[in-house]
Amino acid sequence: MKQARPITITGGQLVTTGAMITGAVRMVDGLIAELGKDVAAQDGDTIVDVKGRIVAPGLVDLGVFSIDKPAFHFGGITRAALMPDQSPPLDYPSRVNYIAKSGKPDLWVHPLAAATRSLEGNELAEIALMREAGARGIATGRRWIANSGLMLRLLQYAAMLDLVVVTHAEDDALTGEAAATAGEMATRLGLPSAPAEAEALAIARDITLAEMAGARLHFRQVTTKAGFDLVRAAKSRGVSVTCGITPAHFMLSDLATAEFRTFARFSPSLRSEAERQAALAAIGDGTVDVIASGHDPRGAEDKRLPFADAEAGMAGAETLLAMTLTLVRDGVIDMARAFELLASNPARLLNVSAGRLEVGLEADIAVIDPDAPWIIDRRKMEATADNTPFDRQGAQGRVLKLVKGGIEVV
Repeated sequence: MKQARPITITGGQLVTTGAMITGAVRMVDGLIAELGKDVAAQDGDTIVDVKGRIVAPGLVDLGVFSIDKPAFHFGGITRAALMPDQSPPLDYPSRVNYIAKSGKPDLWVHPLAAATRSLEGNELAEIALMREAGARGIATGRRWIANSGLMLRLLQYAAMLDLVVVTHAEDDALTGEAAATAGEMATRLGLPSAPAEAEALAIARDITLAEMAGARLHFRQVTTKAGFDLVRAAKSRGVSVTCGITPAHFMLSDLATAEFRTFARFSPSLRSEAERQAALAAIGDGTVDVIASGHDPRGAEDKRLPFADAEAGMAGAETLLAMTLTLVRDGVIDMARAFELLASNPARLLNVSAGRLEVGLEADIAVIDPDAPWIIDRRKMEATADNTPFDRQGAQGRVLKLVKGGIEVV
């Protein structure tokens, strides 16, 4: 499907790199042809007047576990990097190639290749072949690679291929089958728990190995002050390290588990309020590079269980934008920074020509009303499952129109 005729979006507040400007965006042949204050529609253009609404790049969701097109479109997501934790895992070129083509033309799926065969952490997978098949990065999956020698070889290999390594930051020997973070709340509830320090231990080792290998390393989620401090220090000495977070960990603390509601069962587990405040500070000071949905819809068979037995994860695609906009309203970040976290930074890590309003890039564009009120209702969600911890919560910010490669999809 190709763009049939040029489209000019007028009257918008454009989210450009580092700034907001009033102007128009013109799209031709699936690419952004012009944008700015003086851009005008030409004869034959389809004109869309957005009447002062936000015009932003489509979101690039880094590290989802399932592809739900309707949910992604609702949330303004035009590209998603799929974790290798599939059935079967993305550890063969043919599987990667199939996934890379699966969402087109109205959603681009960027597969992350499994770092090890069957994601077992024992033997490197055929990463170079999977790169040729369409992989945009390498991921360790839901678990940490405990073997330091294997992790170093992975990082060295990734550096040669110029692929980012996306890793889970928890030492499995400490976390085990824990369902909560060690502390007062876990003790009161009698839940199996693990120390928050499991995250810092994993981060410290992986940063050291990435520095040795000269590799690009991305921690999919960092959730503790100690972890953020390690990332800050590594960045200050020039290590190519980045980190992400999901809305659950900057919006919620372990108090959300008080009623044993399994929709608040995550990996990493929810942290204390002090750690949540540290996460907000890290978002505000630039330590955090990516906000992702962590989209992992789980059905009743996985969630209607005792808390310790339930699977971790949340259906996050539909609430990603609205939850991030709370940071803008609270003054933690500005609107331009919000879309660096949601679009341009993840696109850069995946090395795709998207994520910014810039001439020559893919015309992936969302028109947003940042003040539109709505109630998050799991019964009305577009995802394949409704496990959101934000059920019945008021939110602001809705996507009014979504364009993928110059084609309107919402």
